[in-house]
Amino acid sequence: MENFPEVLYEDNHIIAINKKPGDIVQGDKTGDAPLSDFVKQYVKYTANKPGEVFLGTVHRIDRPVSGIVLFAKTSKALARLNEMFQKKEITKTYWAVVKNKPPQTAGKLEHFLLKDEVRNKSKAHINHVKNSLPSVLEYKVIASSEKYFLLEINPHTGRHHQIRAQLTAMGCPIKGDVKYGFDRTNDNASIHLHARSVNFMHPVKKEIINIEAKPPEDNLWNAFLKILS
Repeated sequence: MENFPEVLYEDNHIIAINKKPGDIVQGDKTGDAPLSDFVKQYVKYTANKPGEVFLGTVHRIDRPVSGIVLFAKTSKALARLNEMFQKKEITKTYWAVVKNKPPQTAGKLEHFLLKDEVRNKSKAHINHVKNSLPSVLEYKVIASSEKYFLLEINPHTGRHHQIRAQLTAMGCPIKGDVKYGFDRTNDNASIHLHARSVNFMHPVKKEIINIEAKPPEDNLWNAFLKILS
């Protein structure tokens, strides 16, 4: 069906979706229909269930970001996945496109992130400030074009707008992310940050699951995919 999301992986316990930029994972003050509603409709339709279906949101990614979002189809899977996220047993990899060349081709960024609730924005500080939280990620440059650099990012913590704030603190705001210092928006209000892959032990089957999501269709993402192929 037309409004159904792109399913990357599904079994009786979990479902992984390739979120489009602009979709919200859960409902917010905008009142826009969240991705979770469309996934519920998909599960209900494909399983031919007459009643209400269970769907648990395990984690979220920002509205302008694309890529993998995991949902649980049972309460048992939801509880176990939540625990795995808390214990950092789920490995996530992101891709980000930046215009400025990073100071090193690979490195670790360590900051203290302070969230501004009013502006819905976080700022990365070198030293601890009141109410800030430690934030760590590793990055490496995996491709470059005439104007842009493609970074692969492994966050070690899961802070609010962590990748966006930390890359800006390094002097490399993400393409399209005017909130964090890029000079202009993308046409569709997206930013070039993509949840590329996720790796974890299945919460019920106890086998390793590795899921990968293709970036959205646009000239820049397509160019980098071509370079990497």
